[in-house]
Amino acid sequence: MVKRRKEVFNLDREPEAPVESQVIWKNYRFTVLTSALFRIEYDKHGEFEDRATQTVLNRNFHTPEFNKKENDEYIEIITAKAHLIFHKEEGGFTKNNLRIEAIGNYSLYHSTWYFGDRPDTLKGTARTLDFADGAIELEEGLMNKNGYSVFDDSKSMRLTDDGWVEKRPKGITDMYFFGYGRDYLGTLKDYHHLTGKTPMLPRYALGNWWSRYYPYSQEGYKRLIKEFETRDIPFSVAVIDMDWHLTDVPPEYGSGWTGYTWDTDLFPDPKAFLGWLDDHGLRTTLNLHPANGVQPYEEQYEPMAKALDVDIEEKKPINFDIANHEFLDAYFKYLHHPHEEIGVDFWWIDWQQGSVTKVEGLDPLWMLNHYHFLDNGRGESRPLVFSRYAGLGSHRYPIGFSGDTAATWDSLNFQPYFTATASNVGYGWWSHDIGGHYGGKKDNELFVRWVQFGVFSPINRLHSQDGEFSGKEPWRYGNNAEKIVTEFLQLRHRLVPYLYTMNVINHFDDFPLIRPMYYHYPWKEEAYEVPNQYYFGTQMIVAPVTQPLRDDLRLGKVKVWLPEGRWYDFFINRAYEGDRMIDMYRSLSAYPVFVKAGGIVPLDQSYSNHTNNPEHMEVKVYAGDNGSFSLYEDDGLGQGLEEVTTKMSLIWKEEEGEWSIFQINAPEGNQDILPAERQFTLSLIGFACQKMPEIYVNDEQVDVEVFRKGKVTNVVIPKQPIDSTYTVHLKEVKLKQNDMHGELFRFLDRAQLPASQKEKIYNTIIRGKSSARVISALLALDLGEDIIDAISEIVWANPDEVD
Repeated sequence: MVKRRKEVFNLDREPEAPVESQVIWKNYRFTVLTSALFRIEYDKHGEFEDRATQTVLNRNFHTPEFNKKENDEYIEIITAKAHLIFHKEEGGFTKNNLRIEAIGNYSLYHSTWYFGDRPDTLKGTARTLDFADGAIELEEGLMNKNGYSVFDDSKSMRLTDDGWVEKRPKGITDMYFFGYGRDYLGTLKDYHHLTGKTPMLPRYALGNWWSRYYPYSQEGYKRLIKEFETRDIPFSVAVIDMDWHLTDVPPEYGSGWTGYTWDTDLFPDPKAFLGWLDDHGLRTTLNLHPANGVQPYEEQYEPMAKALDVDIEEKKPINFDIANHEFLDAYFKYLHHPHEEIGVDFWWIDWQQGSVTKVEGLDPLWMLNHYHFLDNGRGESRPLVFSRYAGLGSHRYPIGFSGDTAATWDSLNFQPYFTATASNVGYGWWSHDIGGHYGGKKDNELFVRWVQFGVFSPINRLHSQDGEFSGKEPWRYGNNAEKIVTEFLQLRHRLVPYLYTMNVINHFDDFPLIRPMYYHYPWKEEAYEVPNQYYFGTQMIVAPVTQPLRDDLRLGKVKVWLPEGRWYDFFINRAYEGDRMIDMYRSLSAYPVFVKAGGIVPLDQSYSNHTNNPEHMEVKVYAGDNGSFSLYEDDGLGQGLEEVTTKMSLIWKEEEGEWSIFQINAPEGNQDILPAERQFTLSLIGFACQKMPEIYVNDEQVDVEVFRKGKVTNVVIPKQPIDSTYTVHLKEVKLKQNDMHGELFRFLDRAQLPASQKEKIYNTIIRGKSSARVISALLALDLGEDIIDAISEIVWANPDEVD
C-alpha cells in the first residue's frame, strides 16, 4: 500500500528554493522567491523546512535580482518591488523587528507590513455558504489595493515522500509576503507557481448538472432524463444525492446518513442504470457523508473489516479515521473503487462535521479533498472531486460545493460577488445550488434570474432540497419561465467550446474564468464599485440581475460599469460607448452580458447532453476593432492526446475602399480528435455591410448563404474538411447604428404605464433632434426616476450615433 500511496497520492513538487535566493542569520531564513514574493521563517533550532506542505508545493523560482545589506544590527533585502528590514534579535519575529514595504505609489502610509498585522485585503472566499441567507464574512485574500498581502503556512502539515502527511514542529514561523502592488494577475500567477496549478476539468463538467435531494428510483430518474430530452433541455452531469444508498437502517447503526450500499429497492440494477445515463450523455457523481464510518450492514463491511483487523464476530463498526493511512487505503479499495468500476465518475464529498481529527491541525475536509481527487485520477481520465473549500491550495481539487443556501433574492444577490472574489485565492470553480436549496417561496422570476447567473458562472448545477414542491424542473415555473430557462440551459451547452478554452487558459496561464473587474482596471475606482460584475473568460463581461423586476416597467435593473471602448450586449446586440457607469434595464428574457468590439465568441451550433467537439459551430464576431481568439480542443478527458488550436482573427478597417477581414485558420495539432468536417455559421454583430461578404476556403471562393436578422448579418458556410482555412472579405463595412426609436417603442410597449402617458413620452422622443434635447424634454414631463433612467440607457447607449 505504501507503493500505491507513493505512486497515486503524490503531487508534482519542487519544494526547495535555490540557495542563491536564501539569506540566513542564526535561526532565521529569508527567501527571495521573486522580486515581490518573500518567504520568512523562524525555527528556534534552525531546522528550516525544505519539503512541500499542504499549501506550498514549489519554491523553485528563478532567483531574482536583489540587494542585501547586513551588519551587526540589521538585515535589509531590497528588490524592485519590496524592501525588507529585519533588526537582528533572538527569540523570533515581532512587530518591532520585521517590516516589509511594497514599493510603489499604492498608498500614502498603508503599504508597509509589520509582522503580526493582518492586511485588510479585497477578501477571498469561505469554507461554505451553508444556511446563508445573503452575505457572510469572507476570509482574507491575496489582493490588496495597498499593494501587499501575507499568508501564514506555519501550521500547515508536511507532505511526505510516500504520499502521506505529518505534523510540523510547534512554535515555528513560516510566512509568505506578496508585494505585487495592484498587479493582481501577477500575484495569482506566482501564487499558482508556489501552490500548484489549477487542474483542467473534463469537458463534460462544463455543461448543466441536474441535482436534487430526493429519493429517486432507477425508473423515475430515467423518466426524468427522457422528459428533459423531449423538451430539448440538455444536462451533462447527473448528481445522485444520498438516497442512492440505504438510509432506512436499524437505529443502533446511526441515522443512515452515511452509506455505501445501493438501495436496491430504488436502484435494482445500479450498473445498468449508470450505463444508461452514460449512453444518454450524462456522467454521474454520488453523494457521500463519510463521517459515520462503515456499519456491519454494508456490503463491503466484512472484507474491509478483515483488512483492518476489526472484530467481525462482535460486529464492531469501522470508525471513520481519515488520519490513518491504513483506513484510507481500505476506504478507497472497498468502498469506492467497486462503484467506479460500474460507472460512477466522481464523488460528491458532503462533509459537514467540522475540521478536527485525532491529529492536531489536520482538517478532515482537506484530507478527503486531497486523497479523493488524487485517487480519482489513478486511471487515464482527468480527476474530479466535488466538495467544500478547505483553505489555501484548495484550487488543486476542483470542483467546489458552496453548500446549502436559502432560496431567496438575498442569497442570489451575494453569489456573484462571492464567486468572483474567490479568484483572489485562486479558487475558480465554485458550484452553487442554483435556485437555492432550502426555504424561500416559489418565485418564477427568482428562478429564472438564478439560472441565468448559473449559465454565466463556473459550474451550472440546478439543485433543491427534499420535498415534493421544491424541484427545479423548468416546466414547474410557468410557460414563460420554462421557455426562458430552457433557452439559457441550451445556451450553456452551446457555450462549452468557449468555456473549455477558458478551462485550458486557466490551467496553463493561471487566468481564471471569472475575474473581478479590478483585475484589469486596478487604478479605476469604478472597477471596485461594481462588486457583482465580473469578466467571464477573455471576451465577456457579466453584470447579473439580482433584484426583482420593476413592476411598472417589467424590467430588472442593475448598475453596470463599462470600461473604455465600444461594447455590445450579447443578447440584444445593442452597442454602448464605455468608460462610464450606467443603470441598465433588462426584461426577464435578457441578461446583461457584454462583448467588446473585436470580440470573437465560438459556440456549438447545436446542443445535447453530449459535450463533444462540435461539427456545427456558430462564431459571433463583433465589429469596431481588431480582435483574436484561439479555440482549444482535445479529447475532453485528458487521456494524453495532443490539444488542437484553431486561431481566429478580425482585422477591422472602416476606411473607404478598404477590406475588413475575418479569418479562421486550419486547426494546429492532433486533428484526429476533431470531426472530419465542420460547418461554420458566422454571426456578424454591429457590421453594416455595404456589399455582400466574399468567403474563401483554402483561397477558393465559395457560395454561402447570407441573411440578416435584426442587427446581425449571418453567413452560413457549407461544411468543409476540418483542415480548411476560411477568409471572409468585408468591403466598405461600417458600424451599424442602434435602432434607438425602435428600441424605445418596444420599451414603452412592454411597460405597464397608462397609454396616454406612453403616447406623450413617445411623441416627445420622436420630436427630439438630439439625445440631449430628448432627455431634457422628458424631464419636463415629471416622469418617475426609473422611466427616465431606462429611456436614458437607450438614448445614451452610444451618443455618437444619435447626436
